[in-house]
Amino acid sequence: MDKVLLFKMGKFYEMFEMDAHVGAQCLDLNYMKGDQPHCGFPEKNFEENAGKLARMGHRVVIVEQVETPGQLEQRNLKSGTKDKVVKREVCGIITKGTIMETEMLSCSPDAAYLMAVVESSKEGNADDLCVIGLCVLDAATSRFMIGQCSDDLARSRLRSLLSELRPVELVKPTGLLSAATEKALKEETHNPLVTSLAPGTDFWDADKTIHELQLLFGAKTDNSVGNKPNHEVGLSALPHSLQMLVHAGNKAEAALSALGGCISYLRAALIDRRLLSSGRFEFLPGSDNCPQAPRKDSLSSMDFSDCEEPYMVLDSSAFENLDVLENSVDGSTQGTLLAQLDHCVTAFGRRLLRQWIVRPLLHVAAISDRQDAVEDMKGVGAEAASKFRKILSKIPDMERLVVRLKSCNEKTGRDANAVVLYEDAAKKLLKEFLGTLRGFQTVNEVLLSFANISGQYQSKRLGSLFDQGKVMPKLLSMLKYFEDAFDWLDAEKNGYIRPHHGVDKEFDLRAENVRVIEEKLAAYLEEQKKHFNCQSLAFVTVGKDRYQLEIPESLQSKVPHDYQVESQKKGFRRYSTSTVKQLLSELVYEEECKEVALKNIMQGLLTHFCKDYTSWLMVIRLIAELDALISLAVASNCIVGEACRPTLVEINRFSDASAPLILAKDLRHPIVEASLDGGRCFVPNDIRLGGKEHPPFMLLTGPNMGGKSTLIRQVCLAVILAQVGAHVPAKEFHLSPIDRIFVRMGAKDKIMAAQSTFLVELLETSSMLTSATQYSLVALDELGRGTATSDGQAIAHAVLEHLAHKVGCLGMFSTHYHHLADDHANDSMVALKHMACKVESHGGVEKVTFLYKLADGACPKSYGVNVARIAGMPDSVLKRAALQATQLECKESKDAIHGWGIRLLVEVMQMVKKLECVDMTIIMDLHKKLRCMHKQLQDSMKS
Repeated sequence: MDKVLLFKMGKFYEMFEMDAHVGAQCLDLNYMKGDQPHCGFPEKNFEENAGKLARMGHRVVIVEQVETPGQLEQRNLKSGTKDKVVKREVCGIITKGTIMETEMLSCSPDAAYLMAVVESSKEGNADDLCVIGLCVLDAATSRFMIGQCSDDLARSRLRSLLSELRPVELVKPTGLLSAATEKALKEETHNPLVTSLAPGTDFWDADKTIHELQLLFGAKTDNSVGNKPNHEVGLSALPHSLQMLVHAGNKAEAALSALGGCISYLRAALIDRRLLSSGRFEFLPGSDNCPQAPRKDSLSSMDFSDCEEPYMVLDSSAFENLDVLENSVDGSTQGTLLAQLDHCVTAFGRRLLRQWIVRPLLHVAAISDRQDAVEDMKGVGAEAASKFRKILSKIPDMERLVVRLKSCNEKTGRDANAVVLYEDAAKKLLKEFLGTLRGFQTVNEVLLSFANISGQYQSKRLGSLFDQGKVMPKLLSMLKYFEDAFDWLDAEKNGYIRPHHGVDKEFDLRAENVRVIEEKLAAYLEEQKKHFNCQSLAFVTVGKDRYQLEIPESLQSKVPHDYQVESQKKGFRRYSTSTVKQLLSELVYEEECKEVALKNIMQGLLTHFCKDYTSWLMVIRLIAELDALISLAVASNCIVGEACRPTLVEINRFSDASAPLILAKDLRHPIVEASLDGGRCFVPNDIRLGGKEHPPFMLLTGPNMGGKSTLIRQVCLAVILAQVGAHVPAKEFHLSPIDRIFVRMGAKDKIMAAQSTFLVELLETSSMLTSATQYSLVALDELGRGTATSDGQAIAHAVLEHLAHKVGCLGMFSTHYHHLADDHANDSMVALKHMACKVESHGGVEKVTFLYKLADGACPKSYGVNVARIAGMPDSVLKRAALQATQLECKESKDAIHGWGIRLLVEVMQMVKKLECVDMTIIMDLHKKLRCMHKQLQDSMKS
């Protein structure tokens, strides 16, 4: 009852009863006449309507005819039955996460992920620690990403993956997920379709999954005996990544179970064979099984020879607070970092760029090489890049098309031979095939432009991509086969492929036999012309009857008695002869065989195409990488104002000679600046964090609305841009690679999850304290404001102390707790900064002009009453608030002076104790401290 049936009747898909109401409401279909609710649509509208229903969250069951009325009659004759209804079968179930048809996918280039999730407790640890197994599927490209990860109480790693992937469909075992995991799945997704499967039977464990994989891949080998697969070769036939998971034993049990749950679900939807046959199995980035996972204790000194490039980790809070992929207003990409960088012209290039943004590079050499590649696209490759964007902007989604052709070759689901389709499916498939081949022709033309200047690239990566001994000759040879095989224009015009000689032996044989028989018929006609002494004799076709010999009535006396009259017209009679009948019978047989061979041509060409499946995808990956690099180059040219190529500083973790740093001159916000209009400009700021000359932590104060949060965000976004390989809106930008960005800003609660604002704050902060390293960047905005001032200030102080002194990471900490600035006035690890402003008094109420400029020192006040004025509060309320604020500040100042007096007394007494041994150094130190305390007292009295 949770599904919608599309029931095939002739040339239409019909919907009945409750399903008819769905069709009327969602597809705007009209009800048919009759008492039973009933509506439908023609076969040609299948992709449009079925795709729309699936995207709306319905499970769409496709019921197809697998028998024609003629086949029904033959079946009744053979079996003696009296069936009156043709056979029908369920041929597939389409959901949000299993859409594969080209037309259904055309509305969005983004991947729609299906995620299978399983959980197991982690042995030898607290109850709140667990292992999460995940299998993520992009059905449109048959891409399986598999892995597992150890996670904490807040499910931080799971949340990060969910924020990055945003799955549209979830598959989970019934009753096996903890409340924390269920909470993460609910909070970090946008209304996904959820399916719960019975553990063991439907959601397989690791052993069951391995057994099924053996059956699947073992049965594909040549060592099978009959219909039974050889299980001994089952594991060796698995893709390399699956073999590694199987051999990992307990370290991959959860991952394999998640894969089993995914395959079981696909099998129930009747699409498992189709997807697995074209499947690309990869490790899930960010999982414990993935060789890409960054190591916590090292950076640029790592040896990456056995794994892919490591990357910076961005968690769910960073994605959300920095508007990396989705904005916080409506969840779209408008006003995001993705939108700022995305100038791709291909769908698959856009998908790759998205992966680059969510996983910025970490290794200095890799970042520098990508920067070189971007510079190449702006320099020596500018002309080729321009040609690339102009030509390839019109090609279809090649990645999805190649996978679609591979899956069609399996002949399953609606593509099965038994399915009766009245629309010409062969013509549609031919159109997709030709579109793919032409797309690769265009790609080849573009690649030649880049290959011609391959010796001029700065980037080693670009140089290797255009190695003449690799991609180009292979692509040319693959295309040449199909160019020689048939006439593409003729195939497009006629709707079928007529192969050139030598492509298909069976077709050539039948075509030759047809030619020989037609020559015999032509020779027989010449004999008849001589016999009747009449050159006007000819073969004619009447209706479906061919090769009738048309003889004038004036020659009837010469007609042999064994000629049979078939038809006649005025002045002529048409005959058939035994010779013509024999030759015609042979001709019909050979033509039928030729037609069968012609139909098999498409299948044969598809099979040949799929032999190079991996090579086609390699070419697509190359084009995607070029598109993403060109997009970064275009994005740098679109930056308003000055932009720079970031300078990467190598950090040796075994030496004290260098320290992590972020140094920027005239840094601007990459997204806000692009949105400014009306001649407004963004105020740039200099940033100095870390290194040997500057404290690694910044304590930022300033007025409300003064730009503190904006400054923090722009630094984080600049770091992401730099490690993606893009340009940064600044005059200069220097940094050492950041392994992870932690962001905690904004007040928010999760009422439905029974989490207050303060608890949400502390959960996110807890993750920072436990996971941050010396190479991390921490951004904290007003920590502790969700509780009493004393408690909040105490927690903020403790967190700042821990991050600055124990972790030693780079960080920015904005606060309205001004005592924090007093406490860290002489802290060498913390720099006091504030957002400058100009204050004027009008009628007892302070008016603040924001300068948005970062200045040294702490700001004495937050000027919250000014924000109340901007919000339009009544003057009476504003004056009362200003008076109350003054009284509270005076009390606070008295308390502060009293505290300073106590501290002064303690300092003096401690120094006096040391004066037993008279030392001028101690006396000078005491003098300096007394002068500092005196200045603080004077400043306090002035305020």
